[in-house]
Amino acid sequence: MMPVFVAAFFLAFVVAILATPAVIALAAKTGALDKPDSRKVHNKPIPRIGGVAIYSAFMLSTLSVMIFADFPDEFFKEIIGLIFSGSVIFAVGLIDDYKNLPAKVKLLGQIIAASILVILFDVRIDFISDPFGDYIYLDFFAIPATIFWLVGITNTVNLIDGLDGLAAGISSIAAVTILLVAMEDNILLVAVLTAAIAGAAVGFLFYNFNPASIFMGDSGALFLGFMLAGISIIGAVKSAATIALFVPILALGLPILDTTFAIIRRFRGHVPIFKPDKGHLHHRLLALGFSQRQAVLLMYVISALLGLSAVALTEVSSQFAIFILLIVLAAILYGALKIGIFSIRTN
Repeated sequence: MMPVFVAAFFLAFVVAILATPAVIALAAKTGALDKPDSRKVHNKPIPRIGGVAIYSAFMLSTLSVMIFADFPDEFFKEIIGLIFSGSVIFAVGLIDDYKNLPAKVKLLGQIIAASILVILFDVRIDFISDPFGDYIYLDFFAIPATIFWLVGITNTVNLIDGLDGLAAGISSIAAVTILLVAMEDNILLVAVLTAAIAGAAVGFLFYNFNPASIFMGDSGALFLGFMLAGISIIGAVKSAATIALFVPILALGLPILDTTFAIIRRFRGHVPIFKPDKGHLHHRLLALGFSQRQAVLLMYVISALLGLSAVALTEVSSQFAIFILLIVLAAILYGALKIGIFSIRTN
């Protein structure tokens, strides 16, 4: 019998493959097109509501598993919470794809979606463990800290969505990383959910890789980021391992670091943090002479290496894992400095 997470992956994959052409037609008919500008690398209008296909694929896969698979009842509350709050974040992104919402309104929508998951469905991190095996209880910081994590990761995936296939590919790699660790730790719920995310993103990638015939838009990027953040919380809660929280951080290391570097860069350059620039990693790689495909494939490789590091960390002692993390971060920081990631570049 096919494992339930394998079924979740293939169902999401097939739905994304079949649904995306219909979404392309819908975008053209409704005017949901991403037009070129000075910050973008495409030179013609491209449909930008690919998130509709990703969302549909994930939801159909997850709901099918809930209905037809022998799934423990104890997981249903968390799944419903993710489905409900994920639908809210998807709606915020879809509205933005059509109306270009102000940044503050979009942020408010993200906070509302995160609050629904954390407060109404009790998906939150109440404690973390340190490298010495002791527990640090967050107490009244648990809710704001979890909301901050959800909103932060949601935006890191959105911000890295700058080249054809980049966000979809990195999200797929991150989902597979968390899936592998969940399988190792026997956390079925996380394995199924990440498999559905990976299947939806990989299926969509067939149309999104360079030259893209559709973009995922905010509806896709916000949804993928939010779901990966929410699923990783469930995984961390169900695993008492010290390294549990570091796995999703490393799996999503590239977008997290790119966003962190952007904040530092803009702060140092006395530029508003939310002001877009052309200093992101993918912009730097293009400026160095990489083609779109080369830049994206290189970032896939970096993400995959970070993902493999995350899986490896679960096999070593907590203290050694922290040491490896510091070495990885030092190497990344050195590379970032070499390509001038902290310098403001507006054109």
